[in-house]
Amino acid sequence: MPGEPFEDRAPLEDSESFEIWAPAAATVELVLAGATLPMTRAGDGWWRAPRPGASGPLDYGFRVDGEGPFPDPRSRHQPNGVHGLSRTVDHGGAWTDQAWTGRQLAGSTIYELHLGTFTPEGTLDAAAGKLAHLASIGVDFVELLPVNAFNGAHNWGYDGVLWYAVHEGYGGPAAYRRFVDACHRAGIGVIQDVVYNHLGPSGNYLGKFGPYLSAAAGNTWGSSLNLDGPGSDEVRRYIIDNALMWLGDYHVDGLRLDAVHALHDERATHLLEELAIEVDALSAHVGRPLSLVAESDLNDPRLITTREAGGYGLTGQWSDDFHHAVHVALTGETTGYYADFEPLGALAKVLTHGFFHDGTFSSFRARTHGRPIDTERMPAWRLVVASQNHDQIGNRAIGDRLGAQLDAGQLAIAATLTLLGPFTPMLFMGEEWGARTPWQFFTSHPEPELGEATRKGRISEFARMGWDPALVPDPQDPETFTRSRLDWTEPDEPDNARLLSYYQALAVLRRAVPGFTDPRFDRIQVEVDERERRLSLRRGETEIVVNLGLEPCRVATTGGRPAASFAASGDAVVATHEGGLTLAGHAVVVFCDRPGSAAPLHQRDR
Repeated sequence: MPGEPFEDRAPLEDSESFEIWAPAAATVELVLAGATLPMTRAGDGWWRAPRPGASGPLDYGFRVDGEGPFPDPRSRHQPNGVHGLSRTVDHGGAWTDQAWTGRQLAGSTIYELHLGTFTPEGTLDAAAGKLAHLASIGVDFVELLPVNAFNGAHNWGYDGVLWYAVHEGYGGPAAYRRFVDACHRAGIGVIQDVVYNHLGPSGNYLGKFGPYLSAAAGNTWGSSLNLDGPGSDEVRRYIIDNALMWLGDYHVDGLRLDAVHALHDERATHLLEELAIEVDALSAHVGRPLSLVAESDLNDPRLITTREAGGYGLTGQWSDDFHHAVHVALTGETTGYYADFEPLGALAKVLTHGFFHDGTFSSFRARTHGRPIDTERMPAWRLVVASQNHDQIGNRAIGDRLGAQLDAGQLAIAATLTLLGPFTPMLFMGEEWGARTPWQFFTSHPEPELGEATRKGRISEFARMGWDPALVPDPQDPETFTRSRLDWTEPDEPDNARLLSYYQALAVLRRAVPGFTDPRFDRIQVEVDERERRLSLRRGETEIVVNLGLEPCRVATTGGRPAASFAASGDAVVATHEGGLTLAGHAVVVFCDRPGSAAPLHQRDR
């Protein structure tokens, strides 16, 4: 049965005992129902206490060598915040997704969203109410930014400290189960963003229990995990069991692994390879695909190379080079890491090779970066790409989206290259109608000193990058969070509705025309004209022609019939002539032989 639970040490409501790993402790006590009960050593650093006969959820914590009580590192529910007692949960529930067979990453479209700002309510149940909208733009997977428990009311989710618990403000574990169940009923899979490279600054009690943390392998975001030092076997188990919990108990279909380049692991078998092996085993058991997608700054295809060929065997990885090349081509920004992507030829190389930096010199890094993809063997769908995402928007000083800089024609160009290009496309919430709301960096640290440090650090960071500190929003100001919420009245406005309709048309083409999901690199042909700012992308019988310039330009075409077009204003095609056409400024035309049986462009066939 899909999602059949696996054996785990977490205290579920039907568990016979409470267990905790505290290898160096002299005494460990269970705090339960107002009483303090001694725990017994059970071997390998684990301690155990029998569960009392009471039924239903129980609040509990652990006292280690007289300190505490602390919440369970594997807590499934933190109803009173990350400093409070943990609560047992029942993962049985009333699942209705028994017929769900899952989705492959290949050929799919991902939609990235942050629960707190996706809807006015900011909850899992409210997000489930938008699934029909997501289906209309061809979404196959919803990717949730981290939902693990963190201190405070709202933040991006990357300051989590209790990785097994769902943030109470989103609805807690019961709402998470309802959301996944609703997605599966709608034919949509769920990818959960997880953070295994660091922990947040408030509520991190792991060091009280054992050698979870590594002082030698810290990173800029916080404490790193001990992946390769003494005691690291159980720490790695802690991470892998967390991944299996989402995929097993919560029926999730995939995980997005945050910043894997920050995982410090010098063991012979890297944590990522070990994780992939266990997830593949779970996939075989539950009978549905389970995907692991890495975010990495290394441009290293070893992550997505099969284990038989010496790789880690992950399903996919992000290609930020695609974002950078598209962003520069549309905005003209060339500061910072955008400097390497100034020529339009950079976009052409990304489209044909997957990475721009593939063992080549990076002027931004002042060194050689990356290694090439074996384009003869690697399918293009293993690279997940986006023209906008939470990182690239939220880490701008004012969190401005592309819609704040570009006209509708340019937004349509970005959408076309993303959705009909050779890779796995990912959309960021609201981009489908050109949302004008920013997505800014926001926090709600209850500790005044932590809030002030975050505020000063943010301003200092952007001052070093040349931004005016006065423009940087205060992350602790509640208005920074409020401004970042999507405005769901925008899609009804004429200009936004026009762009949304185009996204829906692209979704139908992607589903109807095999050429738009063809994963073969050797079928990709790209031509650019740097002076006139035009680009053509051909894959088999399909062709996309783009005018990135303001003035109309002549474009040669190979035939086929226009299946979709968009311009900043007026018609995309100004004139036709033998062997080509004249394309309006900031316009795109898609050519293909779309089957006559395909669904109308405003519908989504499931």
